[in-house]
Amino acid sequence: MEWWIGLTVAGAFLQNLRSLLQRRLTLTLSVNGSSYVRFLYALPFAWLLVVWLGEINLPLSNFAFWGYVGAGGITQIVATSALVAAVSNGQFAVGTAMSKTEAMQAAAFGLILLGDQLSWFALLGIAISLVGVFLLTGGVNPQQFFRRGPALWLGLLAGSSFALCSVCFRGASLALGTDEGDALQRAALTLAVNLTFQTLIMGVYLIAREPQQLQRVMRSWRVAIWVGLIGTTSSLCWFTAMALVNAALVRAMGQIELLFTLITSVWLLGERVRRREVLGMLLLVLGIVLLI
Repeated sequence: MEWWIGLTVAGAFLQNLRSLLQRRLTLTLSVNGSSYVRFLYALPFAWLLVVWLGEINLPLSNFAFWGYVGAGGITQIVATSALVAAVSNGQFAVGTAMSKTEAMQAAAFGLILLGDQLSWFALLGIAISLVGVFLLTGGVNPQQFFRRGPALWLGLLAGSSFALCSVCFRGASLALGTDEGDALQRAALTLAVNLTFQTLIMGVYLIAREPQQLQRVMRSWRVAIWVGLIGTTSSLCWFTAMALVNAALVRAMGQIELLFTLITSVWLLGERVRRREVLGMLLLVLGIVLLI
């Protein structure tokens, strides 16, 4: 098995676990407060990892690196906000499904910004897995796409922003070098710098708009510290995979997270699996096989 495949699957599994823990925090924190937890509490773990790996020299004169990190950090914040808005207006299936077009959009952004190309098998795999994702996220009726409402456009914005941030993070890692032997070090430094940037941006926003949330974030440390640790490990897997291969491949493979989410729902919540979801799982798995 190629390294990027194992890293992506591990990252998807850990991201699902982090989401379960983060969901507990929404009982006492706002959406922005719970989002800030993933940045603030992941930050010390990310920098400890950088120091442990020995990659402590910041590339101050590498303007491509800083540009990609800044663009990636901002678009990731925009993507998260757009997705929350898309699924909060009564059209959950449409908003979620359109956000999952990120793999297809990442292929386009990767080609434009980095010159990354994909084989026809990979593009076919992404397309098939996207159909599976549509079925898993609610079996969207085609008529829903023509209804008036912001869910479709907000979902597309989320997908575009997630795709762009993934390509930017890959671009930042490549700006530090292209040797596969130091992919982990490049990914760790990119992650640490990005988390620092996002922590500052979100911190300023919370101070200005939701100052009471900062105290609640600090009081939630018992759960939040695990969110930070698991989130750092998950992101490191994603970033390292994207340092190795095209971001579109990583995002498409990462959709296996939906399978983990479905299994978790059945196992922990006792929910029943419908035929539509079984078909969606089969198509998602077929698309992933084509990617491999």
